[in-house]
Amino acid sequence: MTTTEQHRAIPPGMLGRAEHALTALASRYGAPALRVTLALTFLWFGALKITNDTPVGAFVADTVSWIPGVSGSWFVPFLGVVEVLLGTALLVGRGLRIVLPLLFAHLAGTFLALVTQPEVTFQGGNPAMLTTEGEFVVKNLILLSAVLVLYGLQRARGRS
Repeated sequence: MTTTEQHRAIPPGMLGRAEHALTALASRYGAPALRVTLALTFLWFGALKITNDTPVGAFVADTVSWIPGVSGSWFVPFLGVVEVLLGTALLVGRGLRIVLPLLFAHLAGTFLALVTQPEVTFQGGNPAMLTTEGEFVVKNLILLSAVLVLYGLQRARGRS
């Protein structure tokens, strides 16, 4: 059976009702699910940094090692605390007007690694060929987009 035949086999009313139900589900739960999963991600990653169990500890420390007075020994756990605080605020859903821009700035800061450690983030210095660390950083484009969506939705609803 072809795709066209399958669509003909489903009565238009049934397809329309299913689409309506899915749209209602996405409208009701999409933004909260995005906020909660983003929160859980930051709680998890932050906790790993606080306990020094993160596999990216040295990578993060090396990213900021050029800043005078910044040592990875305190910066990575400190960053973990910041991530746990941001994750907690996201989970509770309070202060998003402030938390979301802070989260955006934090995520944007992760791209510093592409500049400070190109030998670690790119294969052979080729920006089109990411290493595992490079992929770890570039995937933050998705998280940045999630923050933008949440900020736009909460501002449109007139929430803090």
